[in-house]
Amino acid sequence: MLELIFWGFSILCAQFFLSSFQVMVILSIFLVKMISVIFSNSEMSSFFFNIDEMSIMLICLSIWISFLMFMASMKNNVFKSKVFVFYTVLMNFLLTICFAVSSVLAFYFFFESVLFPMIMMIFGWGSQPERLQAGFYMLMYTLFGSLPMLLMILFYKENSFSYLYMDWENVKMGMFFMFMMLGFMVKVPVFFLHLWLPKAHVEAPIAGSMILAGILLKLGIYGIFRFKNFFFKDMLVVNHFLMIASIWGSVLISIYCIFQNDIKSLIAYSSVCHMGVVFSGTLTMTFFGSWGSLVLMIGHGLCSSGLFCLANLLYERFYSRSMILIKGMSKIFPSLSLWWFLFSVFNMSAPLTMNLFGEVLLMVSIMKISLLFMIPLMLIIFLSACYSIFMYSYLNHGSGWVLWSEKSILLNEFLLLFLHLAPLTLWILKIDLFLKWI
Repeated sequence: MLELIFWGFSILCAQFFLSSFQVMVILSIFLVKMISVIFSNSEMSSFFFNIDEMSIMLICLSIWISFLMFMASMKNNVFKSKVFVFYTVLMNFLLTICFAVSSVLAFYFFFESVLFPMIMMIFGWGSQPERLQAGFYMLMYTLFGSLPMLLMILFYKENSFSYLYMDWENVKMGMFFMFMMLGFMVKVPVFFLHLWLPKAHVEAPIAGSMILAGILLKLGIYGIFRFKNFFFKDMLVVNHFLMIASIWGSVLISIYCIFQNDIKSLIAYSSVCHMGVVFSGTLTMTFFGSWGSLVLMIGHGLCSSGLFCLANLLYERFYSRSMILIKGMSKIFPSLSLWWFLFSVFNMSAPLTMNLFGEVLLMVSIMKISLLFMIPLMLIIFLSACYSIFMYSYLNHGSGWVLWSEKSILLNEFLLLFLHLAPLTLWILKIDLFLKWI
């Protein structure tokens, strides 16, 4: 593990002397190394680092999304900017340590430090003046949400800060449980604490939207799994109420998706809906909930990132994200209709997709708590299909106001979409790998 951290630090230090293509090659070697660790079925543990299958999967997803961020930024001069490469590599380095560290205090530090490169991406390469307000929303929500968590870590510490050696079985946190959970619930984000996410997505550049949807939304779920020993007893008492709020919040967000006009806003709200289901399944603390959370996090990260890439392709040609203006897009770009259909199918969790396996496992775990959850879960499935089909059909059929395009779709942009879709399809053939975790 120290070797991998050293690799990441070396890339971070040397990136000003390397081209963007060279950084991509090094990241791909880094990814191959991590995949070899997955299939070796070995855990790397030390006093400061501890990696299980969930950590390795999320590190691989981080490297893969970072690789695709460079490809998505090739069309403009952002790809050649050394500052942009620095923020991308820095975020990758911080995420790798965050997913690997076993000290709860170090986890909190890297958990919050990822916020800095993300906000700098929004401020530096966002296209609208409202990006300042979006960055301010994100900063305030995240910092004020996680500050009580830091106080609880310091207040309840024992002889060691490593969660491997802490004994929290006899600790009953009571009212402090919500303070601990608040930081993770903002990062997920759970309904009522989600207002920063659509603003951040809409104002972020394409690379920022990809890493935000693909990785940063998973930090909250990962943190709950790592900190569950803190509040396991309290979670068994309060989880029913949190699950009700989260699942019915996902139903309301699904209805709200159907009324969206902005493509990026619709995809952002659909992320809130899916992550609400993941959050509810995580709170059950069952094997099915843990497996489903991991599968759906990987599937949603790739699917949502691919949808943002498709939305960016249209924005770079039509200079608008309005679904009313660019309606009937298949008349101009018939080749994109297939890609919209495929990613819409993955987003609505159709059969033989990673998202379907994840949602089935999560829904089984949620209904083991109470069969009454069947009604809102059925509504979520139905409404998810509604807004996915609505997005696809509204964009590709009919006739809108825009009847021109500045340029055609490039070959490397088709490659970018394929590299999002290929892991989603191929992981289905090895879905039992996810069930070896825990």
